[in-house]
Amino acid sequence: MTKIVPDPPQSLLGKTATTAFGCCDAGHAPLFTVCSGIDAEDALVHVSLLLQGIYDTAQQACEHIDDIPKKGLLWSILHSAEMAKGLVDAVLDGIETQALNRR
Repeated sequence: MTKIVPDPPQSLLGKTATTAFGCCDAGHAPLFTVCSGIDAEDALVHVSLLLQGIYDTAQQACEHIDDIPKKGLLWSILHSAEMAKGLVDAVLDGIETQALNRR
């Protein structure tokens, strides 16, 4: 029997590993987790979007420093940067785990 639909292409970078982030030094576990099994390419696309948002928000905060509430923008930048780092860490952890499993 011939398959009509080909298999989807395999991810070159692999998948994410479960990676917790969002520590706020309040004595509890991290608030958020990147799930394992996400295609690394998809995670990196999301990181790119988060970083664009960080850039845009920081630019607005700098250009209109006297006209807008700064505290909310700064927290937005911080949380978005933390999410981006969590995603990148999950991709790197996934790549490392896959490399160790190949040995």
